[in-house]
Amino acid sequence: MNEQNYSNHRRIVKMYHFVTFGIIGLLLISSVYYTISAASEHASLKPGLFLFLVSFVLLQIFFFARLFALKAQDRAIRAEENFRHYLLTDKPLDARITIRQIIGLRFASDEEFPELAKKAAETGIKEDDIKKAIKNWRADNYRV
Repeated sequence: MNEQNYSNHRRIVKMYHFVTFGIIGLLLISSVYYTISAASEHASLKPGLFLFLVSFVLLQIFFFARLFALKAQDRAIRAEENFRHYLLTDKPLDARITIRQIIGLRFASDEEFPELAKKAAETGIKEDDIKKAIKNWRADNYRV
C-alpha cells in the first residue's frame, strides 16, 4: 500500500460504492419503469410495486449499513484519540472538540496531535482543515 496522506486517505470500495449501488439504482429505476408501463397497459401493478418495494428496501439497507458501521467506527476513534491525548498530555480531550474534529485529528502524529487538538478546541477549525495542517501523517489503514 502507498503511504497514506491527505490526497489518498479516503477509502472507496468499488464493488460496494459503485457496483452494488449501481445495481440497486438500476433495480429501482426499472421497477418504476415497469410499474408505469403496466399502468399504461392496464396490467397488474403488483409485480412492479413489489420490485419497487424490494429495491427501496435494498437502498435503505445499503445506506444504513454504511451509516451504522461509520457510527461505530466514530465511537471507537473518539475513545482511541481521547486515550492517546491522555497518554500524551495527562489530560482528556477538550469537551469543545467535536467528533468530526477528532476524526481529523486521528491522522496527526503524536508530536502534532496535542497542539492541533488545542487549536481545534480554541478556534473550531474544521476536520478537513485539520487534515490539511498535518505535516507528519499517521496512517489509518483499518477504517470502514
